[in-house]
Amino acid sequence: MKFKTGSQLAFMMFVEYFIWGAWYVTMGTYMGEHLHSSGSWIGKAYSALAVATIVSPFFVGLIADRYFPAQRVMGVLHLAGGGLLFIVPMIGSDPLFAVAILLYSLLYMPTIALSNSVAFGQMTDPGKQFPWIRVFGTLGWIVAGVIIGSYKLEPTATTFRVAASASVLLGLLSFVLPNTPPKGKESQAPGTEAFVLFKSKPYLIFFIAAILVCIPLSFYYGFANPFLNELGMDNAATKMTLGQFSEGLFIIAIPFLFNRIGVKNMILMGMVAWILRYICFAYGGLGDKTWMLYAGILLHGVCYDFFFVTGYMYTEKKAGAKIKNAAQQLFTLATYGVGMFAGTWFSGVVVDSYVVKGGAVAHDWKGIWLVPAYIAAAVLVYFILFFREKKQLTVNQ
Repeated sequence: MKFKTGSQLAFMMFVEYFIWGAWYVTMGTYMGEHLHSSGSWIGKAYSALAVATIVSPFFVGLIADRYFPAQRVMGVLHLAGGGLLFIVPMIGSDPLFAVAILLYSLLYMPTIALSNSVAFGQMTDPGKQFPWIRVFGTLGWIVAGVIIGSYKLEPTATTFRVAASASVLLGLLSFVLPNTPPKGKESQAPGTEAFVLFKSKPYLIFFIAAILVCIPLSFYYGFANPFLNELGMDNAATKMTLGQFSEGLFIIAIPFLFNRIGVKNMILMGMVAWILRYICFAYGGLGDKTWMLYAGILLHGVCYDFFFVTGYMYTEKKAGAKIKNAAQQLFTLATYGVGMFAGTWFSGVVVDSYVVKGGAVAHDWKGIWLVPAYIAAAVLVYFILFFREKKQLTVNQ
């Protein structure tokens, strides 16, 4: 792969995830400040991405992959999405805001798969080259968080305008990216070929656990930033990017640990980390307990990598070469689609049930964070009791 091509792909990934990081993390804080939204409405707004995750594989697999070059489809979607994001701050009601976020999510989520298609289409050795390109996406998310937090933009409409400007930029850039022609072949519903994996009882047990653990995950994505801001933490969005740094560091250890301690122990470590994270949030606070808040943020690397990244690797090894792409689509649809949809709605209801009555809106955050801690503990017990993987699975390092 030529240096120019690699640079284009790296910048594409940087902006792709900068857009997401600019508005997604702080949307709950914005809704509470400007719309005075309840937890339920914040949860419903966050569920938009889950719905889009379910729909977007069908759009990409059944339409975009068959008829149009990936980079052009991505360009059109980002330009349309950027225009919509400029309008979002003008909306003053919860239902219309949630609908607008849903429409935007339906435009944005397909671009994740399309950007991957553009990248893979130019690579001579994807196994070695893609991680170095994809890491610029994590960097983009971090830079977005640092900018939003440093300039204290979390509760303002500027977060959406920043994301909108970046979306228009990437939309224009997409038309000069290397050509990635359509595959032009018939496709069935994405992921359905992988249903054969459910004949394996260990994988079925894991698959159910993966959906359930998305419920505690939804609490973090939807309400960690409002929680930290309500406590009075300065530059909360910037400090939350420590979770992405943690994610980047722990992912390096995964191939080594996967082969040596096994998939079950890896996933168990991830589940334990979820429990510890929410205990830290429940009992942490500013002052002499600030370290617990930082610990909860830094545990993101173990929480996400040791469960979801390991889960993707486990899925690939169970599926084999023939259906591995379908298996990954199915796993993504089930977790970030079905699991996150249930989790975002449920987390919103829980947050509303712990509102403290008084003048200003406040919450019993200890009670809120203990709920996902209990759910993660229940999933942990379920996994320990029923998961039995007989054969040793390994990955190439």
